[in-house]
Formats: sequence, C-alpha cells, structure tokens
Amino acid sequence: MQYPFVSCARFLVRPNRFLADVVLPGGEICRVHVKNTGRLGELLLPGALVYLEEGQNPKRKTKYSLIAVEKDGVLFQIDSQAPNQVAAEALLDGRITEIGPVSSLKREVTFHDSRFDIAYETPEGKQGFLEVKGVTLLQDGVALFPDAPTSRGAKHLLHLCDAVSEGYEAAVLFLIQTAWAKGFSPHTVRDPAFTEALKKAKESGVQILAYTCHVTPDTLSLNSPVPLLLELEKNH
Repeated sequence: MQYPFVSCARFLVRPNRFLADVVLPGGEICRVHVKNTGRLGELLLPGALVYLEEGQNPKRKTKYSLIAVEKDGVLFQIDSQAPNQVAAEALLDGRITEIGPVSSLKREVTFHDSRFDIAYETPEGKQGFLEVKGVTLLQDGVALFPDAPTSRGAKHLLHLCDAVSEGYEAAVLFLIQTAWAKGFSPHTVRDPAFTEALKKAKESGVQILAYTCHVTPDTLSLNSPVPLLLELEKNH
C-alpha cells in the first residue's frame, strides 16, 4: 500500500494515545493524529524522526497523521489500519505461501460473535478466515505481540479454533511493521492469556504465521516470513 502525501517531522511529546506534538521542518510545532492507540513507548521518543500523512479533508481537526517512526536507523510503520490492507493485497497476489492463491476475499466478515479481518476462498472452493495482528514491539530483534493485554485478541484466536472445527481453514498473521525482526514470539509477560489462546489455536490446527514488512516513508508491503519462537516469551 502507498500513502500519497508524506512528509517528515521530529517527535516531541504524546499528550494522549490519539495525539502527538511534532516539529515540522520549518520549526512550527504541530499537533497530529497518531494512527495507533498502542503504547509505542519504545518508539515515540523525544527527537525521533517521524513521518506524517497529510489528510485531504479540510474539516479534519488535525492536518497530519503520524504513520511511521525511525529508531536507531530502522524504520517502523505504526499505522494500525495498514496491516489488513497489506495482508489483503498479499493474499490476492498469492504471496502468503502458507495459504496459497485465493480466488476471492472479503474484508471484515462476521463469524459467530467475532469479526475476522479477512474471509477467503481458494480456487478449489475451500473457505477460510485470516485474522491479522499488526506488530510494532521489538526486543533484542524479536517481534512481540501484544504490547498490552488484549482479551479481544484472545477471543479471536479461540473463534478461529471454532472455525477449524467447523471445516474452515483458519490462520492468524502477525504482520511485523518493520523489516528488522529475526523471529516472532507472543509476549507472555504482558498477556499470558493471549499466549495460552495462541497455543490452543496452534494445537487446534490454526496456522500461526509471522511476516516482516518492507517499509519506506510512504509505502508498506509484505516482506518475508520469520520463525515462530514460541518459547522465547519466557526471556522477556
């Protein structure tokens, strides 16, 4: 996916989870929307180079949205709405090899009392669901999810188990929003219930996938799979 209007700034402070103050190249201090309500404390540090998407709606309260940040020379994309779009594009292009080519897909599909990000059908007529989780937290090169407790995330995993039991294919994709990760692990310290749900999903036949992304200031696309380090959470 590509953002049409992107510029850079320096991060100052985040007064709440929806907003941030940045310094534009000309020195103007500007309040911007943050397209991610997660903690992001390891990324949004004073002075960090950030990238802004310029909104095209003149009625918006904020002119810009913060979509990416650079840390130690590595670019992280933080737009929480982007992973679903990237996954859908990759799935249609046949680039998620564990699932293979699909003939059609739908976004935001209800199954029981959950809403999965993507429902797809293969050329052979097999139907499946894909739940997508954007990942922005890295520790020692390992991508970790979640960065805060998520009962909703655990519920999605358990309902993917239900889908498998009813004859559907099912997968969860942890989309790491940077290229610099050597593996993925659930973050048990932050959310042990999510880890248990992930283990149950794996045992039930849900595919557990983790891919990095190729990130530029104005683009985000699927990069390559990384190993699932399901026991590394004990070290964090």
